[in-house]
Amino acid sequence: MLRRKGKLQTLARLFEIPQDIVLDLPRITMLGNKQLLVENHRGIIEYTPSLLRVKFNQGELVIKGSALSLSSFQTEQILVEGTVREVKYDI
Repeated sequence: MLRRKGKLQTLARLFEIPQDIVLDLPRITMLGNKQLLVENHRGIIEYTPSLLRVKFNQGELVIKGSALSLSSFQTEQILVEGTVREVKYDI
């Protein structure tokens, strides 16, 4: 499996393809501490106004804060708004 992953990374670099696409990795974009865009997710594990856990193929993202809300929830992306205090990626 690791050998295959290494070959995919090499091909991604060779053809200048973003690795998140080739390796099915999440893309996380944070705008200050007010918005967080999570792409390439596999669903929500837990959601409260102070905690959001998002599932990925490899691990999960834990977002802690206050007044967290899902302003957009689509098949491939989630937009979280509120005051983000902590973001942690657990494998």
